[in-house]
Amino acid sequence: MLKTQSLNPVSLVTHAGRADAGTFVQLAKTASLADGGVQTSQLLAEALRLDPHHHEAQVLQERLHQTFVPRWHFPMLADQARNRAYAEAIAMKVKPGDIVLDIGCGAGLTAMLAARAGAKHVYTCEQQPLIAQAARRVIADNGLSDRITVLSKWSHEIVIGVDMPEQADVVVSEIVDAVLLGEGALDTLSHAMSALAKPGARAIPETGTLVAQLVESEALLQQWRPQAAEGFDLSAFHHLARVAQITPGDFKACGLRPLGPGTDLFQFDFTRPDVTPARSSQRLSCSHSGVVHAVFVSFEMQLAPGIGLTNGLYSDGHWGRTAFLLDVSRRLSPGDCLQVTAQHDAAALSVSVHDAEPAADRAEVWLQPAWRLEAEPSEPKPLAAVDYPVWTPTPGAPVEAPVRAYS
Repeated sequence: MLKTQSLNPVSLVTHAGRADAGTFVQLAKTASLADGGVQTSQLLAEALRLDPHHHEAQVLQERLHQTFVPRWHFPMLADQARNRAYAEAIAMKVKPGDIVLDIGCGAGLTAMLAARAGAKHVYTCEQQPLIAQAARRVIADNGLSDRITVLSKWSHEIVIGVDMPEQADVVVSEIVDAVLLGEGALDTLSHAMSALAKPGARAIPETGTLVAQLVESEALLQQWRPQAAEGFDLSAFHHLARVAQITPGDFKACGLRPLGPGTDLFQFDFTRPDVTPARSSQRLSCSHSGVVHAVFVSFEMQLAPGIGLTNGLYSDGHWGRTAFLLDVSRRLSPGDCLQVTAQHDAAALSVSVHDAEPAADRAEVWLQPAWRLEAEPSEPKPLAAVDYPVWTPTPGAPVEAPVRAYS
């Protein structure tokens, strides 16, 4: 078993005269993942170079990629409306000679757009080493390696004078989920704008707004609250699904019908982000008769003056949608209202409907750290084994890819 991190395992094995695909697969299965899967990826790639049809190497490589490279990267890159909006906003706000900080490199698209817009240099950060490695190749393939530096680290770890020669004139990011908060955008941008950007630096996006409205959808209710199956009553199971995370495909199939206009819940200034928790109580009005099944929450982002993005009811694109299901559906008429209370912290949103049936009792043990379904917001940590999922390459074992919160 090879544990040496400072030496190239491919060169060592080849030099030892054991250069067969099976040997590299065995080394990959026992290699440490403390480097984010880079060494394991190299070993599996070498196995497939020697034997392109090696079944176990193919399976393990795909499992490794699904573990460390979230699948939402691919539909995001294919989202033409999103790409065009960012291209136009970056061309408007990046000036020749600017230093640009791009947070969340991904495949390197926004960094390359900033370079194309005339930036003197772009520093783009990506904490996942496999993604950072691939981004460097993409950037090199497009002839921009001399103008873009990929930093394989969290933005919180960037040190001015070490990683970047000076603070940024422009901060570009696309680190929002379906309700803006789930990827820690507020905390990340609060640090970036205060520590990594010049006073008065430009930001893309500039602002974000969360909007709520009443919707009707029998299809949504049937998908998330099926009443019965094969003659059995399932209603006692419904309290386990109070928030519907709707994929783009399901969104089209559910045909959500708006019963009233959108109402703003919260507004965020990404040029001066505030991480203070907030609470908002709003009356959502009904302008069309119907049965309210959920409170639909979407975002509107202004990237630059006149350039925006949304995942609202009439939008398309790769973002998912979020709907807060009513415990009991309600029939409303034009002029009726439903009171809701929305709350957010730096990373999550909750919405509750007034006069709804009380939530099911939860045991106190649910509040203990081992039972938390979502992690507490915390300071990012340096790359280490604990930062990555445990990848067990046992044949046949299912592996879930890390997912963006339905974005």
